Amino acid sequence: MAAASDDPHLGPGPLDEEEVLLDDSDTGSVLSDDSVLPEYEQETVYKESPKTLYEACARNDPTSLSSILQRGVMKEEAMEFDINGRNGLMLAVSKGFVDIVTLLHKCPLIDINHQDNDGNTALMIAAQAGFITILNYILNYYSDVETEIRDPRGFTALIKAGLQGREECVSALLMHGADMHAVDLVQGRGLKDWVLRTGRFETLNRIRRLQTHSVAEQFCESYKPEWPELKHLVEKATAPKTASQKLRQRLKESLTFSFPHDPQDNGVMDHMVRITTSIHSPLIATGSRPLCPTSPPEIGKRRFAVPELLKKHSSKELEESTVSHSNGSITSASPTALSSTSVSLTSCCQEAERRESMVSGSVRSFIPRSMAHRNSIFPSGCIPKIEVTKSGEPTPKKEKKKKRQKGYLEPPVWKYKEAKEEKKRERKKQDQEKEQENISKGSKKSSSKR
Repeated sequence: MAAASDDPHLGPGPLDEEEVLLDDSDTGSVLSDDSVLPEYEQETVYKESPKTLYEACARNDPTSLSSILQRGVMKEEAMEFDINGRNGLMLAVSKGFVDIVTLLHKCPLIDINHQDNDGNTALMIAAQAGFITILNYILNYYSDVETEIRDPRGFTALIKAGLQGREECVSALLMHGADMHAVDLVQGRGLKDWVLRTGRFETLNRIRRLQTHSVAEQFCESYKPEWPELKHLVEKATAPKTASQKLRQRLKESLTFSFPHDPQDNGVMDHMVRITTSIHSPLIATGSRPLCPTSPPEIGKRRFAVPELLKKHSSKELEESTVSHSNGSITSASPTALSSTSVSLTSCCQEAERRESMVSGSVRSFIPRSMAHRNSIFPSGCIPKIEVTKSGEPTPKKEKKKKRQKGYLEPPVWKYKEAKEEKKRERKKQDQEKEQENISKGSKKSSSKR
């Protein structure tokens, strides 16, 4: 076997007597930002347009896909799989192609619950990768989506999202009616057990807050934008106080220190989010109305997609408060007063994002460019805001480089030579100053003698 020293590309390698100087920095670490290799995959340019549905999905070509869907698709073409057993929809979901996913819901031959060779569905792929926009679109616009399908290990889409710490996906699945008490088939662990085992404490905190405030009541017609604790706080502040109570309050205000802390549950921030996202908001005019306003999103309650609701009810019945969701079927109901339980800040934000995803036509603007064009399982949460400020310091002027002489190489400039030259210059300056001083002294003496 040839040694590494025989390879002309690798070279002889380090010597035994050579000492390697190590840095305190982690630039040589595999997990550091400096050591991440760039992506060398370039977008291939196709000369011919895609002819099949799978090719259009793989190339992320929504215009060709819409033309293919308009001419009609056969069942064999819609059920075309790759070597991993994935159809065009699952491939688009895995790569984050939002435009493809929004177009494929028009094709009735696409099986949304199809499992690949690893047992994953399109919903599992979106939940595990953290593609919240795609996940919400599948839950809201694809009919007959099964949230409780399991892979060979017994993991559901909810458990997969919890394993990866996808908080938004976990919230969306829970508010859509996914079973939180489902366990896997190998170790018999549920969602909370796997979240704790993998160290996803923020996800566990989100689950606990959703459990304490499990109903998004601000999407109902009967919701009143009033803060229940406001009346009690006003009465407490305006109540007459004795001299001792006033003294205690002053001492408390002067001796207590205010440290930054998280917003309180059911506090001012929660009330503000609830008011701004409600149907009859006094502050913001909403551009759309949710379907089934008498049946708000709730943990453990099955939510039906828009096509499923339109099959059994007209648009007027859905907009008016006459239809509600239930665990087994869609039933008619009259508007009733809901319980006074409030919705947490996180659930309000999640349901606001779901409404925005249903209303928006240009879905691409909701996700970062990195998630839309490549298969990244770590997409960024939001688009960063870039602020440009002008610095007060003047811009430094560029030093003019000396012109090189053609046919000659410039000699290298060493640091120790530069230091020697600077010392010589300083000595010359000092000698010149001394000579000038001696000359000036001699001229003064000659003038005084005269």
